[in-house]
Amino acid sequence: MFRYFNSAQIPAAAKAFNDAEKLVLRQFRMGQDDLRKSRYDVKTLAFLEEHEVKDGAFAHLCKYAYETPSAQGQDGKEEIEFYRVCLQDNIILDAVDRANSFIKLSPLLLYIAVHELIHVLRFQNGDMDFHAPADKKAQEEVIVHNLTRQALQPVNHEHMDIVLDCFSGQFTIGD
Repeated sequence: MFRYFNSAQIPAAAKAFNDAEKLVLRQFRMGQDDLRKSRYDVKTLAFLEEHEVKDGAFAHLCKYAYETPSAQGQDGKEEIEFYRVCLQDNIILDAVDRANSFIKLSPLLLYIAVHELIHVLRFQNGDMDFHAPADKKAQEEVIVHNLTRQALQPVNHEHMDIVLDCFSGQFTIGD
């Protein structure tokens, strides 16, 4: 049975992504307009389509494309790509519960948000192919984790170090 974010947790997720945008902009020395070019949205589990639900991950990134009328396109249409960050509420909440109150929801959500936004930027910039083979994706996870750690360095939150330790490879949350 799925667990969903409650009315207090949904704003915490939104705040995490707002804060993550600022951290990612700072990390990559980008302006607000640069990030606006990165088309993405965020959905929680209650609003996901069946194919957007993924067991075993805090978040699942989906890539979509649609056509829009454009004077620049050859046939009068331009393909627009965008990404959806699909938060897996049940996995996130289970990890917080299993960590016996050492892992707090807010810093975990911030880590997830920064991590996913870095993926979006790297895919949109062509630094990584969204459809890369599994071995390349595993390498990409290491790169994105390191970039996420760097982006989170300015965060002064007492529980962020614990979250970062859990993603260091030495520990896994709850297992």
